[in-house]
Amino acid sequence: MPGVVVVGAQWGDEGKGRIVDYLARRADIVVRYQGGNNAGHTVEVENVRYKLHLVPSGILHPGKICIIGNGMVIDPLALIDEIKYLENNGIDVRPRLKVSDRAHVIMPYHKLLDELVEEKKGQYQLGTTRRGIGPAYVDKAERIGIRMCDLLDPETFEEKLSLNLEEKNRLLEKIYGAQGFEKGPILESYLKAAEELKEMVCDTSLIIHQGAKAGKSILYEGAQGTFLDVDLGTYPYVTSSHPIAGGVCIGAGIGPTMIDKVVGVVKAYTTRVGKGPFPAELSDATGDYIRERGFEYGTTTGRPRRCGWLDAVMLKFAVRVNGITHLAITKLDTLGGLEKVKICTAYEYNGQIIDEFPASLKILEKCRPIYEELPGWDEDISNITEYNRLPANLLRFVERIREIVGVEICFISVGPKRSQGFELIKVL
Repeated sequence: MPGVVVVGAQWGDEGKGRIVDYLARRADIVVRYQGGNNAGHTVEVENVRYKLHLVPSGILHPGKICIIGNGMVIDPLALIDEIKYLENNGIDVRPRLKVSDRAHVIMPYHKLLDELVEEKKGQYQLGTTRRGIGPAYVDKAERIGIRMCDLLDPETFEEKLSLNLEEKNRLLEKIYGAQGFEKGPILESYLKAAEELKEMVCDTSLIIHQGAKAGKSILYEGAQGTFLDVDLGTYPYVTSSHPIAGGVCIGAGIGPTMIDKVVGVVKAYTTRVGKGPFPAELSDATGDYIRERGFEYGTTTGRPRRCGWLDAVMLKFAVRVNGITHLAITKLDTLGGLEKVKICTAYEYNGQIIDEFPASLKILEKCRPIYEELPGWDEDISNITEYNRLPANLLRFVERIREIVGVEICFISVGPKRSQGFELIKVL
């Protein structure tokens, strides 16, 4: 019973969706364990680009059971739209998609509060997607959240909605000067959504355990990345959940003994969406080149991503806190055509060399990258299917990453399509 976790080793957007898509061929069950529709995975299959936000990437493989775990927060209306989007593209979804009855529900007031709170922060905005993710997790922690099992019970849902609206409307009107919500329209639209989703809602932890007991292979799919983790990321410029491998246990309802391997996905460079310190950022023509060549724009928001060289200080931290056993490197094709490529191996801070990622953003924003420079390559690698056929300078770059972080490389991506990537080590 192999249990493999795929996590982002940077600030998200590393290409986890295509790695999950590749590994899902051998998995029986694919589980998404945290976040909401603030995250997005883009997977290209036979020249069709699928953009997924809530449904696990494994759905693109026929016959795979896909689970939305209890650690997620779900906008029911957005989920229905995504299901219909996939079905309109010929993907069989409903018989295979299972939604945790313990997952929390994003309500309309969560989305409005997300927007109002962000606006109130002015220059200190965090750059949220304003999809209601943070406020939904706040209600979960305050123990006033509404779960999927509540949504399926009209009496319980109406009771909890009434109590929440009393508090949320007072907050919206008195603190933010915004108009509150009427119960009727929310009740009607959400109960209608519940009818559409009810056949999929169940105890997903039980499905995972039964599958494991039967010898099924299970793939756990993370969203966002290590440095957006609410505990271990660049707080407060983080998400409201746990994208790290440790989040799997809580977000999927399993014990740590059910995890065998952790695959960390890393771009051949570094990107970040939103605000916060970024030591290896490139605010020059090279950064623009990487952004345009790598099409570095957010799947969910369309926002341009900040781009920089690969940061191995970050990567070593990600390996440590996730227990990463293997690395998958994506977007190597993006760096093609550059005369030189660089790896940030340490920071200079107040005249001192530091090689561990600091918790303090005050320190991080004053850190200056120390680079190791390697020769670039300009050969077309998009059709290469064997590791040893890659350009010598690219191989040197990849091997140097392995040496610095001390983790074996299991997968190389040379383009966005399913055919443009290959294994070095079989992990599932």
